Amino acid sequence: MIEKFREDISIVFERDPAARNIIEVITCYPGLHAIWLHRVAHYLWKKNFKFIARMISHFSRWLTGIEIHPGATIGRRFFIDHGMGIVIGETTEIGNDVTIYHQVTLGGTSTHKGKRHPTIGNNVVIGAGAKVLGPIKIGNNCKIGSNSVVVRDVPPNSTVVGIPGRIVKRDGIRTTRVDLEHGHLPDPVMETLKQMLDMIHSLEVEIETLKEDKR
Repeated sequence: MIEKFREDISIVFERDPAARNIIEVITCYPGLHAIWLHRVAHYLWKKNFKFIARMISHFSRWLTGIEIHPGATIGRRFFIDHGMGIVIGETTEIGNDVTIYHQVTLGGTSTHKGKRHPTIGNNVVIGAGAKVLGPIKIGNNCKIGSNSVVVRDVPPNSTVVGIPGRIVKRDGIRTTRVDLEHGHLPDPVMETLKQMLDMIHSLEVEIETLKEDKR
């Protein structure tokens, strides 16, 4: 457990350039507090001390603004940047080396008591405000763009943006776990408009050429 705490602290320095020293990280990072409290709550949840686990989770929500159900399974080196407004549901499963930003929701879309929340693979970055909903799977090395709404499975090594989420890159340059440039993602709507404008320009040139030939 102590080794995990040390690993959690070291990952803050790796992924947040604003981190200055250990005391600051331990005392001033609500994402770190939420993860630590969740570890305790999750342990108690598995031991069937569910009420105490829920109380710890509730206290964590009050303290940090981050709501993680004690039933959620979270892997190693999980990093929450800022964190306010994050919601992680009961049957969520998160792999290793995942980074999520504020206002992210890993939520359910049904009321049945089975698996109803997402499964997130390893090395995934989920941008601010994104919603990943339902018992879907997000593959390893994926990026979910800010404010995207994802309701279908996403294959590994993919980039998803938009509402609903659309895959705009797959099996391109591999996404590494230190690549946090989630704000520089492609805009599929703008790219389509550019293609249409290029096509219109090409047609105009062709029309002008035909006019010249007739003269």
